[in-house]
Amino acid sequence: MLYNLLYPLADEFQIFNLFRYITFRTGGAVMTALIISFVIGPRVIRWLKSKQGEGQPIRTDGPETHLKKKGTPTMGGLMIMIAVIVSTLLWVDLTNTYTWIVLLVTVGFGLVGFGDDYLKLTKRNTKGLSSKVKLVATLVVAAVATGWYLMVTPWEMGTGLALPFFKDLLIHLGWFYVPFAIIVIIGSSHAVNLTDGLDGLATVPIMIAASCFGLIAYLSGNAIFSNYLGIHHVPGTGELAVFCGALVGAGLGFLWFNAPPAMVFMGDTGSLSVGGALGAISVITKHELVLAIVGGLFVLEALSVMIQVASFKLTGKRVFRMAPIHHHFEKKGWSEPTVVIRFWIIAVILALVGLSTLKLR
Repeated sequence: MLYNLLYPLADEFQIFNLFRYITFRTGGAVMTALIISFVIGPRVIRWLKSKQGEGQPIRTDGPETHLKKKGTPTMGGLMIMIAVIVSTLLWVDLTNTYTWIVLLVTVGFGLVGFGDDYLKLTKRNTKGLSSKVKLVATLVVAAVATGWYLMVTPWEMGTGLALPFFKDLLIHLGWFYVPFAIIVIIGSSHAVNLTDGLDGLATVPIMIAASCFGLIAYLSGNAIFSNYLGIHHVPGTGELAVFCGALVGAGLGFLWFNAPPAMVFMGDTGSLSVGGALGAISVITKHELVLAIVGGLFVLEALSVMIQVASFKLTGKRVFRMAPIHHHFEKKGWSEPTVVIRFWIIAVILALVGLSTLKLR
């Protein structure tokens, strides 16, 4: 909004020329989202406590140390969503369609997560929405977002799949790209959701992935940089860096309250919305496979659940002591802070590997 209001006045007031630069507006989005999180955080937590009573239901079959978390409110993702949406709308170019697509996914998946959290609280169990309802709801949102994206993007570019480490290679999938993009968005969302199981565990990897894709979006949207690096130039994606900046700021603010011992849990409200947004950004910037590397920790968490379920159904035996895999290490005796910090380190390493694909081509 500030860009649309103030940049046209740059000829009269030179200082408004700053709003021309995506880097300046991204920095503004980071700080704005951070401040919003700090300001509304205590109020949101008090409100959630007043409405939720006993807080998020705790799994009785989980690590024993989790029982002491009883009474901690969930739906803290509301704090992230408010900070991200307000900050993005304030600093982004409102005429950029890609931003609206990502916001659609953020809000749509957030509403699904909110419904899931609400049912968990009212029914006082850990089930929430059925898996079928959750899948169908996210499928509809992802399908609408994918269709909108293909409407505003040249067909050859929109339906192309770029391979990391290969310069200018774009595999055209045609209509097969539609289900592929939907799977990326939904898969990213649910992978982040599975990772959100310990205090602060998902928050930092989310910020790391958002930082990486903020850079990728900026480079992909810049003709000079994309040509130099040999990545595909997608005009307009630079504005997504502002959204990513807002997500980083909101994540920092949320981490202040989510750091061990957590005052509030992110809940499906936050994890589904943020994961879906990252998936949508990877689709728009043509870095879908890079997301699997940068967000490799999320992939590992999701794979651990799939392996556990498949193994138990086929053989009756479990591969891990408990899935997702962060609970496996807790069951082995690792303390929660140890699991969280070591997983953060893994997330940083995978992000560096993912960023290396921008140059190693």
